[in-house]
Amino acid sequence: MNIPSKLIEDAVTEISRLPGIGKKTALRLALHLLKQNEVHTEALTLALSRMRQEIQYCKTCHNISDSEECSICSSSRRDKTVICVVEDIRDVLAIENTNQFQGIYHVLGGVISPIQGIGPEELTIESLLERVEIASKEEPVHEIILALSATMEGDTTSFYLAKRLKEKGVKVSTIARGIPVGGELEYTDEVTLGRSIMTRINYSSD
Repeated sequence: MNIPSKLIEDAVTEISRLPGIGKKTALRLALHLLKQNEVHTEALTLALSRMRQEIQYCKTCHNISDSEECSICSSSRRDKTVICVVEDIRDVLAIENTNQFQGIYHVLGGVISPIQGIGPEELTIESLLERVEIASKEEPVHEIILALSATMEGDTTSFYLAKRLKEKGVKVSTIARGIPVGGELEYTDEVTLGRSIMTRINYSSD
């Protein structure tokens, strides 16, 4: 792509590093920003800079947060006895958009994948087990919902978690398979995902 300005070319290069954005789209965005009032461009720059520097991860569930504890974990309106275990932060956003779940979450930060060298120790599994242990002395966790993608890695992780949680005496369920096998949770439509949460079934690791 032949761009007469090195400054615009540098901006296009950086924008095109974003997922799903090619050079042509990056150029359109760069030119759009160039046409905007300087105040708007500076606001965008400041917002991105603050996001990168100030964003935190919830000390309890590992979700993104503006403070030490996220708004979901700190809310008195959420049911602390039900924890929904998800792979990624994007899955929390997907489930929240269904308005069907009023419990709290635990973000694993991935799934077990021996091929990629990801074992249980690379995930926040021990943190989850500690949460259940601590809660048993305060407000016991009644149910753990495994809301992981219907992939081999997701099923492997669910099986491992169910075995570990069984030792804690906690009810373990999984979302109903309205989600296609091999499908990623974040790309599932809200109605299907919402029904899968509401019609969850007991998980058996036997």
